[in-house]
Amino acid sequence: MSHRTVSWNRISRSLHDSKPKIPAGLLSARAFIQFGASKRPLVAAGRYDRAAIMAAACRAAPGIMERCGVSRRVAMSSALKAAWQVAKAAHRAAAH
Repeated sequence: MSHRTVSWNRISRSLHDSKPKIPAGLLSARAFIQFGASKRPLVAAGRYDRAAIMAAACRAAPGIMERCGVSRRVAMSSALKAAWQVAKAAHRAAAH
């Protein structure tokens, strides 16, 4: 009979590696968009204002690039994710 051994280090490492990664600058971008980057409301009359979301992301991206040292592409990705998170939260808040 063969016996299998369990490597707890390997199991722990695989669990750690499988955790979702938070993109660089996402949390600070969300706070920046929430508290000042958006000069227009991201949700108007129950609809998402895509131009305002894009404008807020464009204003947040240079700050992410500077703080995190990432490329413009990565910074815009994080900024857009953050802007949509803020817009969705505003949409849910307006619905209630």
